[in-house]
Amino acid sequence: MAGKAQFGSKIGLIAATVGSAVGLGNVWRFPAEAQANGGAAFLLLYIVCVALLGIPVMLAEFSLGRGTCKDAMGSFKKLAPRKKWWVTGVLAILASYLILSFYMVVAGWTLEYFWQSLTGELYRNVSVASDINFRVQMGRYIGGSWEPLLATYVMIFLNILVLLKGVQKGIEKVSNILMPALFVLLVLFCIASLSLPQASEGLSYFFKPDFSKITASTVVNALGQAFFSLSLGMGILITYSAYYPKSTNLPGTAFTVSFLDLTVAVLMGIIIFPAVMSFGLDGESLEGATLVFVTLPEVFASMPLTRLWSSLFFLLLMVAALTSTISLAEVSIAFVSENFKLSRKKSCLVVMLPLLALSSLSSLSQGPLSGLRILGMNIFDFLDTVATNLMLPLAAILSCIFLGWVAPSKFFRKELTNNGKRNRRLASMVIWFIKYPAPLLIAVILVAKFLE
Repeated sequence: MAGKAQFGSKIGLIAATVGSAVGLGNVWRFPAEAQANGGAAFLLLYIVCVALLGIPVMLAEFSLGRGTCKDAMGSFKKLAPRKKWWVTGVLAILASYLILSFYMVVAGWTLEYFWQSLTGELYRNVSVASDINFRVQMGRYIGGSWEPLLATYVMIFLNILVLLKGVQKGIEKVSNILMPALFVLLVLFCIASLSLPQASEGLSYFFKPDFSKITASTVVNALGQAFFSLSLGMGILITYSAYYPKSTNLPGTAFTVSFLDLTVAVLMGIIIFPAVMSFGLDGESLEGATLVFVTLPEVFASMPLTRLWSSLFFLLLMVAALTSTISLAEVSIAFVSENFKLSRKKSCLVVMLPLLALSSLSSLSQGPLSGLRILGMNIFDFLDTVATNLMLPLAAILSCIFLGWVAPSKFFRKELTNNGKRNRRLASMVIWFIKYPAPLLIAVILVAKFLE
């Protein structure tokens, strides 16, 4: 059960928590936001938002998990047994599962592109490295039927293999291997990118702030990037912190995780911008999947050792996707195990097997089932919009209100200070922030998203 398992080491819990936060949002969303919003101007805003919003809300979720040793729903129920605040946990669990159903599809894309890079198939039929050629290939693959489904099923199977092993032998052990590997790959790509002919221009573009591009929308985007890149509102941090030893320094852990998550985003900027400048792609929009599956293959095709660099990059992406899907799945597994008294094995199967159907629908909605629409969106985009733009911010707002106003008054302070032993001044600041500014700031994100 969630409350009995524990991470075996400080390094292990940091690696697992960072792995849950570092994902595709760091890889493709951050460079796109930086390009559109003034380079370093957006980076500075993002850092401020992580400090003002990300870390306090992260500490709130850490406190709920470690303090109760329960799953994302049980933590609310334990602190307020006669009230309906457990619905907040259910909202987070449902959001994380919906996200998992389409995130697993994207994880499958990274696996397929890794394989195609390794075999050279990705570049075999491309006579000229152009945006059009790789865009056509992306559309042909993502819009296909059996290939993306097969890759998605393989990623589901890999998740099951890890999750069946449990917290220490599965999640922690894999995180201890994959997260250092991810940082090694990032450093390798930084070295390669900094050796490109227009590297200095790329770095100047990234690190030179253009404050003229800062608008109210930019601030909202920075808040949203901080919120989503740290996996807030998904129940992940509550679930993982339930596995933290009681001696864990929660503020220290939050600062470390936030710093490493920010480091990944910055390293991706150092990788992306020198590359696009060096190969004359600076006029292109670095949007989402297009950046990863179109722009970067175009860059790799223009470099020596194309297959090597392309394979390493999609391996990096696959690692980030795998650690994220594992953490998303664990939210539901902990809930099922705790509340239905099922074994680890049965809980994993109950959670993971339905994904074969849900992820299939998400995948096929990009191609054969693209005509099936919900509110004008295909299934993939509908799940993304509802879960990430509505459910997550709402769960985070309710969590802040719960800890600030509903939970026993001494609970939050006790967790932040380890029973008054440390961080007392910081605890007072965080508690005030969770009570007042944090819910307001998240509400601004939520409203702004729907006004866009």
